[in-house]
Amino acid sequence: QVQLVESGGGLVQPGGSLRLSCAASGSILSLNTMGWYRQAPGKERELVATITRHGSINYVDSVKGRFTISRDNAKNTVYLQMNSLKPEDTAVYYCCADLQTRYYDNYKRYWGKGTLVTVSS
Repeated sequence: QVQLVESGGGLVQPGGSLRLSCAASGSILSLNTMGWYRQAPGKERELVATITRHGSINYVDSVKGRFTISRDNAKNTVYLQMNSLKPEDTAVYYCCADLQTRYYDNYKRYWGKGTLVTVSS
């Protein structure tokens, strides 16, 4: 059984900062790409940022220069530092991880339950 548990969401004023964390636990043989998606009210889920096991990073254009993704491979944890937050960043943020639980199995994407980020004055 694999679990991804997010933390760090909350209410912040425009221009403020938050740091999200997501720890993967359970029967993990190998962990590859980890990342963050978000879903705003009435909108589809969208990619925010991803980071591979070797540190290759991808951001959606709207967060470049404001958000920073990082990971601690020893802790199976991914982080998202969010600075200069805007009201349009308001969404439920979901952590994801592509991981292998058994040697002969393919990598599978697992999801956390999400953490709400609200940017409002």
